[in-house]
Amino acid sequence: METLDKLDRLILSSLQANGRTTYEQIAEMVSLSPSAVLRRVKRLESGGVIDRYVALVKPEAVGLTLMAHINVRLEKHTESHKLPPRDLFRASVQTWPEVVECDALSGEMDYFLRVLVRDMGAYSHFVMDTLLKHPSVQDCKTSFVLDRVKATTAVPL
Repeated sequence: METLDKLDRLILSSLQANGRTTYEQIAEMVSLSPSAVLRRVKRLESGGVIDRYVALVKPEAVGLTLMAHINVRLEKHTESHKLPPRDLFRASVQTWPEVVECDALSGEMDYFLRVLVRDMGAYSHFVMDTLLKHPSVQDCKTSFVLDRVKATTAVPL
C-alpha cells in the first residue's frame, strides 16, 4: 500500500476509536464527502491497512477475571515427533482458548503468552494439564496482572 496521507490517518484514528463511526461522521470530521471517505476506507481495506472489524469484549464482564503473562521456553529438539518443536507449539497454541495473544521472542524465552481465565483454579488447570504437558515445552514463568494501567488496540499513527 502506498504512503498514508493525513486524511487516511485521521480516518484510521476515527475508526480505531470507534469502529461504528459512520462515514457521514468521519466525513464531517475530516472535511470530505461521505462517498470520498467510503472510497478511502475501501482502499485501506483492500490494501491490507485495515485488517478486520471486531467487537472488544471486557473480560471481566464474561467472567474472565485473571490475566497472566506466561513466558515459555521450548525444547530445542523433540525426537518423538516429525515436526520441529516450534511448529508443534505454534499449532497447539491456536487451539487453546485461554491464550488470547502469543508472540515469538528473542532472548532467553521463546514465546510470550497472554492468558485469560476465570480464576486461579482455571489457570492451574491450563498450566499443569495443557501447557506443561505439551511435548515441546521445557519451562514457563508466569506473572499475574494486578492492574491494567493501559490497554489499547489502537496503532499509533
